[in-house]
Amino acid sequence: MPRLSARVRAAAAAALKAGGNPSRHAELTIYLAGDAIVRDLNRDFRGKDKPTNVLSFPASAGPRPAGAPVMLGDVIIAHETVVREAAAQGKSVADHLIHLIVHGVLHLLGYDHEKAGEARRMEAIEVRVLAGFGIADPYAPIRRRA
Repeated sequence: MPRLSARVRAAAAAALKAGGNPSRHAELTIYLAGDAIVRDLNRDFRGKDKPTNVLSFPASAGPRPAGAPVMLGDVIIAHETVVREAAAQGKSVADHLIHLIVHGVLHLLGYDHEKAGEARRMEAIEVRVLAGFGIADPYAPIRRRA
């Protein structure tokens, strides 16, 4: 686990850098939770009564003491969903986890994928960050189908 923990931290840092993090002193939390917890959060905060692979909850902007880090928010990963999706997509759980961390951190920075242009911009950053970890473009199969 120490090696995976280091990769998780490196992925979050790379996403912050690539996504244009406005502060060198930022903090975020990454949670690995069970599907039941993620389902409850997804239902309560997004109105979708099912688990999802990753949820991001940006922290509220507000005053902070001088020199205090910027609190970006929380990224919550659904463990069972990640394992299931990785198997279905023929990729390692670790690589899929890294992708979802990058994706979740970009959401904390304000990126979204609701509109096609926003999705292309966010996905391009994800692909670039993942390439730095030796992880293949997760969107390539989707683009081939379209």
